[in-house]
Amino acid sequence: MQPHSTERTVVNLLDQEFVSFHESLYALTRSVPVDLLYRQPPSHTIGENILRSAGAVEQTFGGITANLWDDPFEWTLPETLSTPDLILEYLSEVETTRLRAFSSFVNDDTLLKYIAVPSGKPCSILELLLKTISRSCDYRGRAAATLKLLSDVHAPGFII
Repeated sequence: MQPHSTERTVVNLLDQEFVSFHESLYALTRSVPVDLLYRQPPSHTIGENILRSAGAVEQTFGGITANLWDDPFEWTLPETLSTPDLILEYLSEVETTRLRAFSSFVNDDTLLKYIAVPSGKPCSILELLLKTISRSCDYRGRAAATLKLLSDVHAPGFII
C-alpha cells in the first residue's frame, strides 16, 4: 500500500489562479463608474457579467463545501447588488467560500476525487475547478470588453 501524498503543488497552483482571478474581478468592479454598471444596450451589462463570473465560482465552491449547488441568480440580482460596493461585498463572500473549499484539499490527490454535480454525471474536482475558472474568466472578459466599449475606462490588467 502506498502512503498518501502530502504534496499540494496542483492545489497551490489552482489556489493562486483563483486568487488572481478574484483580485482582477475585484479591480474590474472598482474601476466601473456607477452609471455604467448596469447600462444597456449590451445583452448583458458589465455588472451582470461580473455577477455571473462570481456566481459561477460561488456555485462550484458552495457545491464542494456544502453540496449546495443552487444557482446564485436569486440573490445576485442587479436590484439587490446595485452598486460597486455591494458587488465588492458579494465578491468577498464568494472568496470566503472558495477559501473554505481550498482549505479542505489536503493534497493533490484530493483533486482527483469524483463528486456528483447537478448534471448527474460525476466529475473530478480538478475538472470542475478548471471548467469553473474558464467560465468565470469568460464572463470577466465580457465585462471588461463592455466597459471598454461604453467608456474610456480600461479594465485593470486587461489589454483589449
